[in-house]
Amino acid sequence: MGHPKKQRKKYSGPTHPWQADRLKREAILMKEYGLKNKKELWKMGSVLRSFKKQAKSLISRIDEQAKTEKNLLIQKLYKLGLLESGAKIEDVLDLDIRNILNRRLQFLALKKGLARSTKQARQFIVHEHIFVADKKIDSPSYLVKKNEEDKITFGPLSSFASLDHPERVPLDKKELSGEKQVKEKPVEVAT
Repeated sequence: MGHPKKQRKKYSGPTHPWQADRLKREAILMKEYGLKNKKELWKMGSVLRSFKKQAKSLISRIDEQAKTEKNLLIQKLYKLGLLESGAKIEDVLDLDIRNILNRRLQFLALKKGLARSTKQARQFIVHEHIFVADKKIDSPSYLVKKNEEDKITFGPLSSFASLDHPERVPLDKKELSGEKQVKEKPVEVAT
């Protein structure tokens, strides 16, 4: 049974620990989306697998209950911004991990321009500076619904709400592209 305060695992990890191609893909995704550890990536993968598993079982069924469940699943994924309007149940099988990761609050805060990097976006969220629809969210993995996407802002009492805050000043184009300006020091010649 287990202790009531101890939560169960919300993900399943990879079946084999050392697969080079999987490790490379995971490293790229972790860097691109600013994930803290691979557990976060596996959790989003489990969410995606559960949607796909449900879709596969609904595709094979032809009763009235299946039709209702298909519509509910499509509506849920539409509200999350994973599917377009008028999508079919087969479109759920075309989703990949990037679709889920693009709906996380951490990535959308960066995309909206509230932070300079994914790491900074994560810090703002964990330190409770980011609000979604007037509700404080402190989980970077929060999946933002389609209607909440425009309502991502800094909290009213947050110091970052001011446009004059030093962290709100946009970076130079060279800093955004990853290039750093290195000043060359003159070489001193001993005489």
